[in-house]
Amino acid sequence: MDLSKLTIAAARQDLDAKKYSALDLTNAYLDAIAQKDGEIHAYLEVWKDSAREEAKRADAMIAKGDIYPLTGIPLAMKDNILIEGRTASSASKILENYHASYDSTVTEKMKAQGAVFLGRTNMDEFAMGSSTENSAYGTTKNPRDTKRVPGGSSGGSAAAVASDMALAALGSDTGGSIRQPASLTGLVGLKPTYGAVSRFGLMAMGSSLDQIGPLTKTVADSKILFDVLKGNDPRDGTSLPDVASIAAPQKKVIGVPRSFLKEGTDPDVLARFEETLKKLEKKGYEIRDVDMPNIPYSLAVYYIVMPAEASTNLSRFDGIRYGLSAAADDIKSVYGKTRAAGFGPEVRRRIILGSFVLSAGYADAYYRRARAVRELIRGDFLRAFQSVDAVVTPTCPAPAFTFGSKSDPVAMYIEDIFSVPANLAGVPAISLPMGTVVRDGSTLPTGFQILAPHTREDILFKIGQELESA
Repeated sequence: MDLSKLTIAAARQDLDAKKYSALDLTNAYLDAIAQKDGEIHAYLEVWKDSAREEAKRADAMIAKGDIYPLTGIPLAMKDNILIEGRTASSASKILENYHASYDSTVTEKMKAQGAVFLGRTNMDEFAMGSSTENSAYGTTKNPRDTKRVPGGSSGGSAAAVASDMALAALGSDTGGSIRQPASLTGLVGLKPTYGAVSRFGLMAMGSSLDQIGPLTKTVADSKILFDVLKGNDPRDGTSLPDVASIAAPQKKVIGVPRSFLKEGTDPDVLARFEETLKKLEKKGYEIRDVDMPNIPYSLAVYYIVMPAEASTNLSRFDGIRYGLSAAADDIKSVYGKTRAAGFGPEVRRRIILGSFVLSAGYADAYYRRARAVRELIRGDFLRAFQSVDAVVTPTCPAPAFTFGSKSDPVAMYIEDIFSVPANLAGVPAISLPMGTVVRDGSTLPTGFQILAPHTREDILFKIGQELESA
């Protein structure tokens, strides 16, 4: 089997036709991990024995005709998604020895279908970063050029799929952490509508922003995983109700917020973007400029709202309830020593920033004002979607950068400029490859981002598949 060309859809056909077994497929990926991951470091832990047992159970299911879309499909899981009994560290020293006491909802759904779990993937600590350079366990390299980052925070999941060490993977997206690594490694990355996929069992960073989603090689595979993962979950208070989706007629109009794209975007990335727009025109779409006056404020709003929510969520990691605990003479010192030893510099930076914007005297000036502007950004999308099917942008302003080249935190945050609006507005967004650029002799992928109205992932899949066939 050629892992570089294999998709979930193709593997499903092959497994059902008995061309090879789920155990054969799993062993092929385990062999690929053994050969490649020493250099890439996509995985924090590989579950060889249990993966083979799961594959054998999947083969038994297939033999009985008890077949689902993910039966026997080898997948990787980001290290902040819980699997009962497995280590789940969120790539942090503070949770180095934490073992999940229950399954996340997405894990339950995948287990019920007979999926095979290959291992847990590296990430920016507590999903805080855009490069997977903030992991407490070392950086992950981009398979397209190992001198460059794979993006973040789901960089391990992206690198695993891009280097053919998993057929697909799950990540989490708070401000672009699925779409950005998808763009930098040449994959398809989906951030679903907020609430479409349960967050139960996902370690929270920004509770009003986080979403679990897939990293895959094709749009069709992204749809397969989304269809398995979506659905109401009574254990998640933000979960959307299950309603029959009624697809409205498409207008065949694509909106482009051009004034938002020009400043700071790499000229070669803009050139690939314009070429992709021409492909859509050939598919019968009208390309129309849209005025979205508030989305240029998205980055500033995000880096107030997200740290505020993160500082609150991470207060539970205190050395008392679970995880690392540093001995000290009094409880206040236990808190301080534990968090100083357990959290990396980026996590500490965001906790301090979040605590500041929520503090008395500053909450009105920063946090509440950011929430008000967030509503204006949502309004921009609502107005735009009255006249267009989808809004499109580049996924990232530039291709993958070299390790250490974004040591200034603000320079790193700017990498999220096109991805954070979708999380602030709660709308679904997908990134798919839109061609390559050459940097220092390396051919690097770029990403095309499509954003659709709430619960209209069907529009993303339709446009995405049309682009794939262009």
